[in-house]
Amino acid sequence: MIYLENIFVCLVGPLIIAVLVTKGRYRMMFLFFAIGMGMCLLAAYINTFFAQLYNADPLSAAVEIAPVCEEILKLLPVLFLVLIFEPNIQDARVAIICVSAGFATFENTYYLIQNYSANLSHLLIRGFGVGAMHIVCGAIVGYGMFYIWRHTWLKLAGTLGLLCAAITYHAIYNLTVSVDYGVIQYIGYLFPILSILAGIPLEKRLDRINH
Repeated sequence: MIYLENIFVCLVGPLIIAVLVTKGRYRMMFLFFAIGMGMCLLAAYINTFFAQLYNADPLSAAVEIAPVCEEILKLLPVLFLVLIFEPNIQDARVAIICVSAGFATFENTYYLIQNYSANLSHLLIRGFGVGAMHIVCGAIVGYGMFYIWRHTWLKLAGTLGLLCAAITYHAIYNLTVSVDYGVIQYIGYLFPILSILAGIPLEKRLDRINH
């Protein structure tokens, strides 16, 4: 039997060592990547708890429970960093991406172990799709915060709105990739990748406006 905790220790161990021997932004990158993996492990427990509590079937759990739990857990470390340490925008963005990438990496690793005999092309597409989806959702909340937080009255409502947008995006992704029809499933995997490609020029434009 494969235990999530065993996978977590094997993956996070080297990252913790890297945190101890590096400094500055590199240390922060390794730390938040490890935190992202930890949030994924915690999300697995919480998702399972609520799925059993509400007696949810796999599709309902994937569409109605997982997006809410996972996006909230991904937001918490970034929110803690911003509220307590008040980093500059660039460092906060690095933290957002690292948490999301760490979350996706741990999720993909466990999926690969559980489905080691699956088609390689499917695993590649899913791997990039899941990674892109988590990064897009993290960017929606994290990047958006720095623009809405300029207005005190928008902080709470704006952050909740961004979180709801990320949850909705995540739920739509989970719904499309859970469909048995191959074409729709592959469209679901490719959609986050296309979102990132479309978002790169938008990010550059927002940076120019910001400066």
